[in-house]
Order: sequence, then C-alpha cells, then structure tokens
Amino acid sequence: MRLVLLEVARTGATLLLGLFAGGLVFTVLAPSLRSLPGPAYVRYWQALNVDYGRAMPVLLLTCLALLVTTAVVSYQRGWLVFWLTIAASLLLVATIVLTLTKLDPLNQLANSWNVDELPADWSDVRLRWWTLHTARTAMATLAFFALLVAQVADRGGGETAGAQPVAQPVQISG
Repeated sequence: MRLVLLEVARTGATLLLGLFAGGLVFTVLAPSLRSLPGPAYVRYWQALNVDYGRAMPVLLLTCLALLVTTAVVSYQRGWLVFWLTIAASLLLVATIVLTLTKLDPLNQLANSWNVDELPADWSDVRLRWWTLHTARTAMATLAFFALLVAQVADRGGGETAGAQPVAQPVQISG
C-alpha cells in the first residue's frame, strides 16, 4: 500500500512540477516577449497574470502536498531518494516564497498600469521581474530534476544506499 501511495504521489508531483517548470522555462526561452513594445508587453503581462493567478495556487499547493506525502512515504526507500525529495520540496517552497514576496507584488503593480500611459520606470520593473523570474525558473527546474533523479534512484525497489531490501515472495513447489 505504501508503494502505491509513493508511486501515485511522486508521479502526481512530478507531473505538476514538470508542468510548472516547463511553463517557466518557456517564458525564459521566448526572447520575442522582451522585445515587444511597452503597451503590447504590459497587455501580455496583465493577461498572463489573470491566467497564472487562477491556476498557480492550486497547482503549486497540490504539488507541495504531493511532495510532502512523497517525502514521508519515501523515508524508508533510502537516504538518496528521501533527501532528493526533501530537496525538491524545499526548492518548491523557495519558489513559492519568491513568487509571493517578490514577483506577485510586481505583477500587482503591472496590473494597475494603464497600458496607454505607462509609468516612466515600467522597463525597470520589467527587468526586475525578469531577473526574479529567471531565479524562480532555475529553482523550479532544479526541483523537477531532483524529483526525476529520486525516481530513477528508486528504481531498484528501495535497494538504494541505506534502504532495506524489499522482500520477495517465496514460491513453494509441491
């Protein structure tokens, strides 16, 4: 039962974290966004804030709950699997904290702008957002990779360093 819970929780966390990290990476890899003129860029930013504002809390909190479950259940799967899961969890928490404390205030500021009359420092705010977004992208991507490595390390059925081997069924021939 614990193995099923581990697989379901870790698979769900991996999917959600991969979706989140992939979206962040795509934004970083889209240089055309930063070349948009001010009004077009801010319209895009404001539209994205609406979509992300609805989806991200549910996605990230569900992912965090699945990661915590994975960490608890993977404790007996070996130190490597456990600590990689803890690392992924801590990186996700750091990503959430950065988003709430630094990026969300910048998003709210951008949401308050009139796209036809942008403030003089709008490009400075955009640059600050991109810098923080790049840091968030790195943390989310590292969390995703840590979880993938934990999954690969656990392929041995718990026979990673420090884990107890999983008992094999005994067949009795008559």
